[in-house]
Amino acid sequence: MKTVYVLATLDTKGLEAAFVRDQLVRLQVPAKIVDTGCMGSPAVQADISRDEVFRLAGTTLSAMREKRDRGEAVKAAARGATALIQGLHARGEVAGVLGLGGSAGTIIGTSAMRALPIGIPKVMVSTLASGTVRQFVGDKDILMMNSIVDILGINRISRPILANAARAVAGMTSLPAAPIEGPDKPLIAVTMFGVTTACVMRAKEDLEKAGFEVLVFHATGNGGQAMETLISEGLIAGVLDLTTTELADELCGGFLSAGPERLTAAARAGVPQVVSVGALDMVNFYAPDSVPAKYRGRKFYSHNPVVTLMRTTPEENARIGADLGAKVAAARGPKAIVLPRRGVSAIDAAGQPFDDPEARQSLSTAIREHARGVEILEMDKHINDPEFADAAVRKLLELMKVGKR
Repeated sequence: MKTVYVLATLDTKGLEAAFVRDQLVRLQVPAKIVDTGCMGSPAVQADISRDEVFRLAGTTLSAMREKRDRGEAVKAAARGATALIQGLHARGEVAGVLGLGGSAGTIIGTSAMRALPIGIPKVMVSTLASGTVRQFVGDKDILMMNSIVDILGINRISRPILANAARAVAGMTSLPAAPIEGPDKPLIAVTMFGVTTACVMRAKEDLEKAGFEVLVFHATGNGGQAMETLISEGLIAGVLDLTTTELADELCGGFLSAGPERLTAAARAGVPQVVSVGALDMVNFYAPDSVPAKYRGRKFYSHNPVVTLMRTTPEENARIGADLGAKVAAARGPKAIVLPRRGVSAIDAAGQPFDDPEARQSLSTAIREHARGVEILEMDKHINDPEFADAAVRKLLELMKVGKR
């Protein structure tokens, strides 16, 4: 029978884990407790012991206790919990995962959750849930629930929060899945930013008319990572990577980088892809005081009070273009690059704050130099012109037919 696994360090969160487990059982949802603790003694009996968790991490509980290194214990517990949940899922035994924790427990619990496919319920009750949680959530559908108070005792505040977490998981695991309307269609991944919305909306409409289901990923770092993961998992039939702005953040230290592996999954998998240069005119920071001192004197645009955009220079565009071109050139499958001469975002156009023909030329020149053997379609259009979106879609559909042959 599929089970909800409750992950917690039972030396510090034992009573709370038992409370959550009992709530699930009352709701007729099978539940088991996994002890991810190390140093102290468990407050309650685990269904899966900490000895088993550390064994799966390639070590032993006694070895970790001898080290008396909390950081190493957390890392090992995260590895072991991940291996445990992966194995249980492979045997069809995981209905969902519910984690409880402070910093250590959140690292351990979400590490295991990120190993599960999208769609399996994942709820993390955490003292860190009201802050920046990207490092915990990554590119998976993890629900972070703020514990308000520390997870230390069942009290007037913690009781309803823990009970609600249990009810949330119970609902997700017990209620029937949403009905699928009509047959599944092949999936196309498209990347978007606010400043490329017009292009993406037009492309989405074209692709849907052609019989595809379109997944739009917001290119905010985790969006690009999520797309790369789904491509690697074999779920995507084609990629229309119109908005590659995350490459600029990776180069310049912006806050929305998707990491150095961005633009590599489709290349490795041989998935047909059309790549463009949407929003490569900008690097994203938060409020003005978050911009590194080394960028003083640069051209900035205040998108809103908490988002500050920095215009990329011709030199930076040359480096970004080299990276983009080389990654697309390395692709195993059908590929093409489409370039707009008149601007790469809503604010990179004639009369707009980031209009810079020299930077655009530097970008396209570098792409041509490094995308050896790749078809490059350069249009005398702005990226948000309907004709540009239509041409990009036509090229992708053409490449997908080539891929099928």
